[in-house]
Amino acid sequence: MREKIKKILTVTPLKIALFVIFLALVLFFMDVSFLRFMELESLDLRMISRGKIAAGGETVIATIDEKSLSELGRWPWPRTTIARLVDTLKRNGAKAVGFDIVFAEPDENSSLKTVAELERELRQMAISDRRLIRVLREKREAADTDAALARAVKKAKNVTLGYFFHLSERDAAHITEKQIQKAAELISPSKYPAIQSGGPPEDVLMIEAYAAVPNLPALAASAENAGYFNALPDEDGTIRWAPLVMKFQGNAYPSLSVALLMQYLDWPMTTLRLAEYGVEGIRIGDIDIPTDEVGRLLINYLGPAKTFPHYSIADILKGRIPPETFKGKIVLVGATATGIYDLRVTPFSTVYPGVEIHATVIDNILHQNFLTYSGWIRFLDMCVIIVLGLLAGIALPRFGAVAGIGIILALVLSFFLVNTFIFSHFNIWMNLIYPLLTMVTIYLGISVYRYITEEKEKKKIRGAFQYYLTASVINEMLKDPSKLKLGGDKKDLSVLFSDIRGFTTVSEKLSPEELVHLLNEYLTAMTNIVFEYEGLLDKYMGDAIMAVYGAPLDQPDHALRACRTALKMRKELERLQKKWSEEGRPVLNIGVGINSGDMVVGNMGSEMRFDYTVMGDSVNLGSRLEGINKEYGTGIVISEFTYERVKDTLLCRELDWVRVKGKKLPVKIYELLGERSEAAAMGPSVKLFEEGFALYRQSRWDEAIAVFRKVLEARPGDPPSEVYIRRCQDLKENPPELPWDGVYTMTKK
Repeated sequence: MREKIKKILTVTPLKIALFVIFLALVLFFMDVSFLRFMELESLDLRMISRGKIAAGGETVIATIDEKSLSELGRWPWPRTTIARLVDTLKRNGAKAVGFDIVFAEPDENSSLKTVAELERELRQMAISDRRLIRVLREKREAADTDAALARAVKKAKNVTLGYFFHLSERDAAHITEKQIQKAAELISPSKYPAIQSGGPPEDVLMIEAYAAVPNLPALAASAENAGYFNALPDEDGTIRWAPLVMKFQGNAYPSLSVALLMQYLDWPMTTLRLAEYGVEGIRIGDIDIPTDEVGRLLINYLGPAKTFPHYSIADILKGRIPPETFKGKIVLVGATATGIYDLRVTPFSTVYPGVEIHATVIDNILHQNFLTYSGWIRFLDMCVIIVLGLLAGIALPRFGAVAGIGIILALVLSFFLVNTFIFSHFNIWMNLIYPLLTMVTIYLGISVYRYITEEKEKKKIRGAFQYYLTASVINEMLKDPSKLKLGGDKKDLSVLFSDIRGFTTVSEKLSPEELVHLLNEYLTAMTNIVFEYEGLLDKYMGDAIMAVYGAPLDQPDHALRACRTALKMRKELERLQKKWSEEGRPVLNIGVGINSGDMVVGNMGSEMRFDYTVMGDSVNLGSRLEGINKEYGTGIVISEFTYERVKDTLLCRELDWVRVKGKKLPVKIYELLGERSEAAAMGPSVKLFEEGFALYRQSRWDEAIAVFRKVLEARPGDPPSEVYIRRCQDLKENPPELPWDGVYTMTKK
């Protein structure tokens, strides 16, 4: 008996696999929130990797965009503008118009208030002149923009209005019972026309609302239909489901998408199917819409924002859009302008227009392009967990550790590809995380088992990190231990040097503690910027910083990253200078030099101590460029090699041709001014400077001086212009030997 118990309790690879499978099934039934979140994220990735799917073409979006606000005025617009939109869309042949907007409050109208005050004063004065009363009545009707919109909506006979629900008692706490009942009466005509139920609808599990915020009574009465536009995000804030039905005071109400479709499809029989457990689905005419038990549709997003055509309302009202664009179409009206943007988080974007979610749901329903996730899919998920778990549990013990990695990778990859294929081609959502987690856990369990039972006597690897490594190389060494050796490789990189101007003078004014505090504050801020642009902080050299871009990880845009680092450093320094000045502390200034080119990068040093750094002539030039700032009074100097890589994106001006100390060949240098988009105002002065520089190189001293003075008028105190004025004056008095190449030779580092 003891032997049998011992045998049962003996751990084997197969028993490990069976235990993991059992645990996975338990967690699957429990629907653990963390794993559910991971699965939802994997669903998003599958949807994105599938790529964009063309919309059916029945739905377009009329947007309240920046252009509309610019031309039509700030939001909210007068209701007469909305009335014009309704009239225009009707005239252009739109079959159904839906508003992702609620008109819950009367239009602000000073004229209407004036007429009302006149009527009140007439009553107080007992004036009963019929003609005057008739005129006032006519003026009131003309000034009532809400009534104008109601008339337009009623005349169009193609408008579905949107409203929204308060879904918690807290949100509805400010609404009185009388207001709740009034709102219920206004939206009551829009409830589901037919309900097929296995029990009382009020007892069926559905999303329940506590109060409604409807449109104005006149508008609600004039519209063909209405639907709520509430969005219910998942726990991570992403909207993946569209609630197609909500319960309010015992009645079931459709969403804006469903209400609009009912109108578009000419009012087919629409039935809400209920069962004891919840919602079975919704049927519109011949279209069966699958939902979960609370009436939510899993949204099959077709692509990023603007998958559906967007048309500015300003363009629509001013006749810039061909009328046939809207003929026979569903037109959704919503906001995309900054400030009133109905921002939603979707698998494709964190700034997805809410109105386009309604368009997606409508397209899904019209074309029956649904994502399938039903009870039989869940059963299939369980079968997959069991089968793949058993395959891993049986196969892994038969092979060694290295081969086992290949087997588990093959199983994982095969399942992933099959799962993705099924999703992309059949719109079936099968669980990805649980089967993958099951296989990986079984592999880890069997690996631990092997280590304990078969490999515990093997010699352990010791001294893997017997060298003292700097922080800059640790991550790279962890990825590839073979790099734990001396030597380097030649790569195309960019190097940045920055240094504090007059640091010695500043340090003499401060105590050691104050100096350390000031320097640490500065270096911390600058280092964070280097890391922000994914640069490698090579080293600190006292108050100087050296950073490398393009290594250890390849960065094709390394020159642009280095330049933007310098620009951000300058901006951050301005903030620090203001702060230091207010605190009564010395204000620091810096110079930055950047060069790009071939450099040797790798581990340099001795066998006992080395560092990951760069070396070469291009590095030395970068260091020299930092010092050149002193000569020209500039802040950021880049070489011609860096300039050629960033000139289309950043604004620079040619500064000089110089021969730096230690180099025979001259190099063109440029002052980095800023992003082209942000430094456009500097363009004229830059062109003037370039004109003056060209005259300088032609030895036309007086003309060059005149142009540089014009630069100073445009940019008072421009240091390079002042430098060139002095240099031209010196050369005018002491002409250079001919032939003169225009190259300035630096005598200092």
